[in-house]
Amino acid sequence: MTRLIFERLHKAIGARVTGIDLSQLLTEEEVSMIHDGLDQYSVLHFPDQKMIDEAHLMLTRSLGVPEPNHVKFGMTGEIDYFATIGNVIDAETKKDNADPHTLYQSGNNVWHSDSSFRLVPARYSINHAYEVPGVGGVTEYVSQREAYKDLPKAMQEEIDPLHVLHDYVFSRGQIAPVDPNHAASLPPIEQKLVRTNPNNGRKNYYVGSHARSIVGYSGIASRRLIDDLLEHATAPEQVYAHQWRVGDTVIWDNRCVLHRGLGYDADRWRRLMRQTRVGGDGPTLAE
Repeated sequence: MTRLIFERLHKAIGARVTGIDLSQLLTEEEVSMIHDGLDQYSVLHFPDQKMIDEAHLMLTRSLGVPEPNHVKFGMTGEIDYFATIGNVIDAETKKDNADPHTLYQSGNNVWHSDSSFRLVPARYSINHAYEVPGVGGVTEYVSQREAYKDLPKAMQEEIDPLHVLHDYVFSRGQIAPVDPNHAASLPPIEQKLVRTNPNNGRKNYYVGSHARSIVGYSGIASRRLIDDLLEHATAPEQVYAHQWRVGDTVIWDNRCVLHRGLGYDADRWRRLMRQTRVGGDGPTLAE
């Protein structure tokens, strides 16, 4: 019988999980325990995992349907389930701070939920660390579920019925140019502002850098509400900061989690992570 051990990482979010080898084919019991752990803790850290791409994709498929990488698909039409995060090209070569690729990846340094700009947004993201910088490269996580719970009842009732437009070009275009083909593949998408976990009934709001405007609100009122909700969710005491180590696999629930990277000196350090995403069950407006 499988015995996974969950140790809470932060009062609001996250657990360290031991007692499992993610590189092996998981049992139904192990899959169920991971889903249950994500419903409870939202972010799961599995240390000392021996991962390769084939095992990583097998893990992804065990948790749901892999989501194609939107960048490669948007630019070329090619379906690839992996994204490479970092500056490593090969064993000898890396990209430095001045490289356009490094600038583009700095878009990950603002609070966001992965794929919130897609009609069916991602359920989970799965990151594995192969090389990590000696300084920097931390990823921070916050719970929009805890943030919703802490809102005054009147504010909860105000935002419960609202919808929000999520727009990739709006958010990333402020940081670096977005390829025209890629931009054309990702029109603004209307999402629920408040989502409910179907397994435990817990609510969270759903904002982040891709959240552009509230449907039916003026631009000023939209930005004020979105920015206030984001500030509330990301208060310093609510943040779990994950310092990556080689061999870490981290899975998080994009339905209720915001995350951001804190950056690192790409002139000095190498960083290589591989990411897959598990697609959601359907459009948020149908939830």
